[in-house]
Amino acid sequence: MKQIKSAFLIISVSLILVLFSSCSSTKKTVVKENNSAYLFVYFTGNAKTDEAIRFAISNNGYNFYALNGNQPVIASETISTTGGVRDPHILRGADGTFYMTVTDLQTTNGWENQAIVLLKSADLVNWTSSKVDVSKVFENFKDVKRVWAPQTIYDTKAKKYMVYFSMLQPGGTDIVYYAYANKDFTALETAPQQLFYSPINRSCIDADIIEKDGKFHLFMKTEDEKDKGIKVAVSDKLTSGYVLQERYVDQTNESVEGSGVFKLNNSDTYILMYDMYRKGKYQFTSSTDLKNFKVIDENVSMDFHPRHGTVLPITKTEADALIAKFGWTPNEEILKTKSEAVKQNNVIIDAENKKILLPVKNGTDLTHFNPEFKTNAGVLVSPSAPQDFSKEAVKYDFELEGLTKASYDVEVAVRNNPALAGYYADPEILYSNKDKRFHLYPTSDGFDSWSGYYFKSFSSANLVDWTDDGVILDFKKDVSWTDKNAWAPAAAEKKIDGKYKYFFYYTGEAKIGVAVSDNPEGPFTDIGKPLIATKPNGITRGQVIDPDVFNDPVSGKSYLYWGNGFMVGAELNDDMVSLKENTLTVLKPDGTFREGTEVFYRKGKYYFLWSQDDTRSENYRVRYATSDSPLGNFTIPKNNLILAKDPSLGIYGTGHNSVIQIPGTDEWYIVYHRFTIPKGITMGRAAGFNREVCIDRLYFDEEGNIIAVKPTLEGIQPLKK
Repeated sequence: MKQIKSAFLIISVSLILVLFSSCSSTKKTVVKENNSAYLFVYFTGNAKTDEAIRFAISNNGYNFYALNGNQPVIASETISTTGGVRDPHILRGADGTFYMTVTDLQTTNGWENQAIVLLKSADLVNWTSSKVDVSKVFENFKDVKRVWAPQTIYDTKAKKYMVYFSMLQPGGTDIVYYAYANKDFTALETAPQQLFYSPINRSCIDADIIEKDGKFHLFMKTEDEKDKGIKVAVSDKLTSGYVLQERYVDQTNESVEGSGVFKLNNSDTYILMYDMYRKGKYQFTSSTDLKNFKVIDENVSMDFHPRHGTVLPITKTEADALIAKFGWTPNEEILKTKSEAVKQNNVIIDAENKKILLPVKNGTDLTHFNPEFKTNAGVLVSPSAPQDFSKEAVKYDFELEGLTKASYDVEVAVRNNPALAGYYADPEILYSNKDKRFHLYPTSDGFDSWSGYYFKSFSSANLVDWTDDGVILDFKKDVSWTDKNAWAPAAAEKKIDGKYKYFFYYTGEAKIGVAVSDNPEGPFTDIGKPLIATKPNGITRGQVIDPDVFNDPVSGKSYLYWGNGFMVGAELNDDMVSLKENTLTVLKPDGTFREGTEVFYRKGKYYFLWSQDDTRSENYRVRYATSDSPLGNFTIPKNNLILAKDPSLGIYGTGHNSVIQIPGTDEWYIVYHRFTIPKGITMGRAAGFNREVCIDRLYFDEEGNIIAVKPTLEGIQPLKK
């Protein structure tokens, strides 16, 4: 029996030793994963929808790509007191937990706030949060005006997480304070104490602390007496003794804020980035000593536009988890193409269904076409050779190198609308008997609040393939009486003394001018003063804008029309640059008239077209009336709406048109503008100055009524010679 027990004991000990050896061996093989990627946390602007936490990812610390389609990863209204959060800072804690702090502020309600938000996560994906209203927690700060840009650092001596932020007390300046968070990171357990003392008692905000070689470097935005920018204060201690260094470390003369410093993985290089908030862009700089910084913007790219954020080095596993949760898809920022055939403004990306539509110009060979995707660094695209798009879509892989891949079905289709590449509006079209070509004169669009200052002309032999003939009138160089708001031109060809002359009527600063040229493509010479500068007697509303010129084929006379909120017409003198004042007539369309008069003649009828509603509205549309004379009374058809939006095609804001007849035929076309596709309908007010020119057929019934136009994406086919 003893022998059995001894044997059993020997076996048991052996098993224990084996198990211990196995466990020891397993323990020895556990290797902590090195950081190999980066997480950028940021917000995007001052609108309600912008003030929220967003994530982006990078495999190298230079090229960042938005996750979740650049949409918030945490709903601001669920974590804040104001409904908005800004200035996110993220930290990997000493315990492996992730800590994030944000300013609790929605600026649509003003720039004052009293709270910050503390967030905590074990995996970067799932977060818990707590609101901390400093004015309610700490009696000495009950009147605080603002609590901005909180950040967190682990105090190894106190063994606590220190939260630091700037605060403004009544009658004071913005001061950087610190307090310790409680064990659960749900509240501040100590009253705020001043962390940095400005030598000249000026405001300091957006503090960011990083330790290097046993010294703490506190980067912040300072507001000195003469200048403001980012400076560094250095101390041997985390909570006191910071000495401000004299020089600025930002490498720009632009206004900056929101500095953030991070160390590149497996490198001695530090990146200092900051928000050039007035320019709407970030600047990246590099340093190895945190004293001397070099701009490295040429190496940096983002497919989003961040505001004040921070970057955290993360592991491949953590990056994979973020991508699995929030997803990455290439967007229009990185799907630009080098091919001049692609109408880049009109590329449609359907992220949900993994489809891309590339609209291309007339004449593109779809059987052998290469989009030449111009992606940012860090993204690989395949295939790279020309493909056959004539029968079906082609699958493309977009790989965020080393992290993830997205596959899209890419379709290429010839679309002749928009007719011009780029943003243009209020198109006027003319056929020149001198060169036998069509000439298009639009408003140069894409300028904020319609602030364009020049006009260009385009010419074509077939109404589809347009040549850019350049600038024909530049307010800043060619016009003495105005330098802004170049809008809504009109043009006429007139034979005078046996020679063709061209007259260009236009709006400038709510007045109407005229310029003259010997050629339809210009350049044009302004007459030196406005042709029309005031409203007609009795008219108190609207603006003096939107001229239209009409050569009457019946009488040989020429007429000018204009007005927003009112429609006025008058006969032009033979010189085409002055009016017969006694012919000025206030015309009376119905109450739908807003602007954009267009007049033409067909088979005994004068047609008057106009735009209803506002060019910023998706319901901008065209109606018409007829008359028996150029200045006569109107007959308004019962169904006089002839051009309107088509939401099924994504077409909105159709209006302000001109009309062209193909010489010697009864073939007619309408030229108009619409919101840019596909982004226009999402742009709000800005859609009204990001428009594009389109051309579609215009038909009449047997009684001469205009048949409602169907706006198209495909546009028209080239005229046959």
